[in-house]
Amino acid sequence: MIVGTIVMIDKSTGYYRWMEIVPALLVWGTFVLMILLSFLVPAAVAIFIILFDVYWFLKTVYFAVYLRSSYKKLRANLAVNWLEKLKTDERTSSRWNDVHHVILLPMYKEEYSVVRETFVRLSQSNYPKEKFFVGLGFEERAGIEVQEIGKKIQEEFGNTFGALVITVHPSNLPGEKPGKSSHESWMAQEMKKQVLDPRQIVYTNIIASVFDVDTQIFPNYFGILTHTFLTTEKPLRSSYQPVPFFSNNVFEVPALSRIIGFSGTFWHLMQQSTPEKLVTFSSHSMPYQALIDIGFWHKDIVSEDSRIFFQCLTHYDGDWRTVPLFYPVSMDAIIAKSFWGTMLNLYKQQRRWAWGSENIAYLFSAFKENKKISLRQKLFWKFNILEGFHSWATNSIMIFALGWLPIIMGGQGFRITLLAYNLPNITQWILTGASFGIVTTAALSLFLLPPRPEGFRWYHYFYYFISWLLMPITLTVFGAFPAIDAQTRLAISGKFRLDFWVTPKHRKGA
Repeated sequence: MIVGTIVMIDKSTGYYRWMEIVPALLVWGTFVLMILLSFLVPAAVAIFIILFDVYWFLKTVYFAVYLRSSYKKLRANLAVNWLEKLKTDERTSSRWNDVHHVILLPMYKEEYSVVRETFVRLSQSNYPKEKFFVGLGFEERAGIEVQEIGKKIQEEFGNTFGALVITVHPSNLPGEKPGKSSHESWMAQEMKKQVLDPRQIVYTNIIASVFDVDTQIFPNYFGILTHTFLTTEKPLRSSYQPVPFFSNNVFEVPALSRIIGFSGTFWHLMQQSTPEKLVTFSSHSMPYQALIDIGFWHKDIVSEDSRIFFQCLTHYDGDWRTVPLFYPVSMDAIIAKSFWGTMLNLYKQQRRWAWGSENIAYLFSAFKENKKISLRQKLFWKFNILEGFHSWATNSIMIFALGWLPIIMGGQGFRITLLAYNLPNITQWILTGASFGIVTTAALSLFLLPPRPEGFRWYHYFYYFISWLLMPITLTVFGAFPAIDAQTRLAISGKFRLDFWVTPKHRKGA
């Protein structure tokens, strides 16, 4: 039986190609208009800048309120023994034992120490490990040497879980683009073939969790995941999103990497309080039945984590959502063997995430073909995805760089006006008020630090706190610039298109 709408997307159409160009067109159009209008109508641009700064201030307040709300829920969830709650809650006590978990861990050339730590944390889960069917996946193109890691993991953890399957994803399969999406699709199908079907496990009782290989779970993760799955309104029409903490190696990384990692955590933590906008990111969980219904992950894309959400949204005629868990998983912050190597990797990682703008063309095309999704829902998602990528590329530059344009380009006639005289003062007052958001996040980051290593002193807290003064740099250099880069490459296409870039995982002393 076919469930949902089968929508075939032809990427060769002019409409699809046009929608790949639109994001960059909007970004560059914004910058050109700002410069041009600052010359032609500087007073109007000055008023716009003031209004935009007010909008930024209100957005900061909005961010802080939702961040605080999400943090309180996360703290509360961390204090619960979710396995015990599964056994005692009348809604779950008779059903939780039927639920199984497929855990997919695709990797490329990560260090053995990184992979082993992930398995150690899995083995320390308080959830019954016989319910875990774990897949560790290697790329054939990574070389035979990397597969030795699989042998070591199998030797140490082979008897820890209900099943531990080592897979090798062949290179150069037809219709595939090398990367995480095609790899995950291969792993999920191999798990179905080797474990699920031979044991005749009902697909609707299986939750698939797709983790980066550096993802370390907290002991109660699968407890809260199972409880949420069994108590949510539409469990088979939902993805389940934890909060990514980039804290596995937080004490080893440079300040910029730490701030970018925490900024990502805070953004995703805040998003948990607005579930109507929540899209799956990186490590997340979803029903295995849904993977079968949609034909698993698309095999020719880069942004598999968000694309899988949009695949389900369009396949099930808009009847799909992401349910926030308000519970963390821990991942690596970016670090390389040198400072400048770390900076380069930070930029590349942000650019790869910004390449998620490739989903705009897919979503708009799928909406065009699917007549069952309501116009209201289509407009909601179209606006959110366009506005999100446009803001990512433009907001920080407009705040920190373009505020002086009317004064610089408006000519002497404008510079002697009262508006021109007060523009710098007004924007400074508004942005100073908005800076309380930075103070809030800086303080919260100290509470989210993992257990302190030996040698960590009280004055390190002060250093970690004041390093948030680098926020304008991170928002622009490692936020707006890679977003502009990615969207421009997508518009130009051809040899400028990005392939999947595997973020190197490096631990000091490993």
